[in-house]
Amino acid sequence: MQTIEEVLIRMDQIVDECRNSESRMGYFAILYRQVTRRVRDGILAGEFEDNPRMEVLDVLFAKRFIDAYELWIKGQKPTESWRLAFEASKTSGHLVLQHLFLGINAHINLDLGIAASETMEGKDLNGIKGDFDKINSVLAELVDGVKSNISKVSPVFGLLIPLAKGRDEMLLNFSIQLARDGAWKYAGEYHADPDKAFQIQDRDKNISALAKKLINPGKFLGFLIKIVGFAEWKSVSQTMDQLDQVANKTLQGF
Repeated sequence: MQTIEEVLIRMDQIVDECRNSESRMGYFAILYRQVTRRVRDGILAGEFEDNPRMEVLDVLFAKRFIDAYELWIKGQKPTESWRLAFEASKTSGHLVLQHLFLGINAHINLDLGIAASETMEGKDLNGIKGDFDKINSVLAELVDGVKSNISKVSPVFGLLIPLAKGRDEMLLNFSIQLARDGAWKYAGEYHADPDKAFQIQDRDKNISALAKKLINPGKFLGFLIKIVGFAEWKSVSQTMDQLDQVANKTLQGF
């Protein structure tokens, strides 16, 4: 894949595959497709500091997810961060938000820094900082919109979460801001280190630890998750459609 349009074609295929197989990985795929569409529209409108470069970044960034997905589908092993997200998608015991955050965790905390560095190979990484922040702003806006309208896919979510009394931090307040800042710091480390394989392995180890906390947030919050989960849509395809509507509405006003 060399263009954002090629990425969108593959993303459409992945969304259809997930919908047809009732795979919960479709939740993240739906969200990420909307992000990619928004970036495409921004490029066409000339919104970024360097629009051709943003397309390169977007393609490299998207390929990290697409390649991981294709490895998993073939029974091969992607990075541990993605493997945990994919494996979690096999069960119905996790909330929609958990699945979304598991995908975002792997994609921003690991993949984004790598993609930024590869985009600026042989150049000063700081040159892409503005557009790096812009793509994160799109994703943050989308996640905030989904969280604000989560009742469409999880009717009792907002009613029970106050009972968590702050213990919902790892699940509900997953911070795109913190993830972005961490991703930028990692991009610098990855960019400066000639041993790229070590950088990926070491970072993946830390980010997969965060994934495990998202999967198992503790006994009390786990109990609330079970209660909330009973009221969520049981049809993966219906949930995907609801998420697509929420995400599309959110980005129309961004």
